[in-house]
Amino acid sequence: MRLLFAGTPEPAVPSLRALLDSPRHEVVGVLTRPDAPAGRGRRLVRSPVGALADEAGLPVLTPAKPRDPEFLDALRELAPDCVPVVAYGALVPRVALDVPAHGWINLHFSLLPAWRGAAPVQAAVRHGDEITGATTFLLEEGLDTGPTYGVVTEAIGERDTSGDLLSRLARSGADLLVATMDGIEDGTLCAVPQPAEGVSHAPKVTVADARVDWAAPAVPLDRLIRSTTPEPGAWTEFRGQRLGLGPVTPVRTGEVELKPGELRAEKKRVLVGTATVPVRLGEVRPVGKKAMPAADWARGVRITESETLG
Repeated sequence: MRLLFAGTPEPAVPSLRALLDSPRHEVVGVLTRPDAPAGRGRRLVRSPVGALADEAGLPVLTPAKPRDPEFLDALRELAPDCVPVVAYGALVPRVALDVPAHGWINLHFSLLPAWRGAAPVQAAVRHGDEITGATTFLLEEGLDTGPTYGVVTEAIGERDTSGDLLSRLARSGADLLVATMDGIEDGTLCAVPQPAEGVSHAPKVTVADARVDWAAPAVPLDRLIRSTTPEPGAWTEFRGQRLGLGPVTPVRTGEVELKPGELRAEKKRVLVGTATVPVRLGEVRPVGKKAMPAADWARGVRITESETLG
């Protein structure tokens, strides 16, 4: 089939690579979000998917909105049979959905209908799911509601961050997406409506959502921090300034008792109290500095007795 690939961030790159390597399909172009300012100089930078498309010599479409008339004309001119989508980042209007004969096929990083929305991987980690996966489905105007073609499953490890899990799903999902394209081309795959039961939603996680409340129990606090690593990044405040947090480790019950938010700096570890057992800090990131081990940070700031995070 002739394919126009739609995607933007790094997790979409394995899927584009896999489709480029497929002997059965031809990627005729890429749709991605417009170049965005990045770094201290705020210079415009191509998306990861756009950068790979440039390397491959593919036409790159970067409309501000996929309903722009110029984009719709270009879409019709490319005449794709199907548009595989991985984290494109914008709503696609019906006028664009109707152009390819086989529609737009989205790779979503959850087992639909669970965790529809922008942040399915973060939601799975935060809620303590043991199993997640990826699903290919026919894109509709509703939010991740279309009929599904296939799934792969992935176990969630006890110490997985969202970044760890998404990296694995991006690779296994790429294989699923290619298999879905193959099945659509040879007519062996038919889309099946999603079940009405088991629907859950995973809205975008904001910086405010990633602030740690030390009055929470250690287990959900641990999940929150892992779910927001690396994006948008968990954080707290110390002496009135933001302090970024990497994953933490709950200590054994009865080992140490601390009030919620109370700090204790020992020679090789830094503990913080929660509503249940304390947690051991991993890496921290002070404002304007690189991430560092919590014990190194504690020696530098000279934590005093009864100081807290909040």
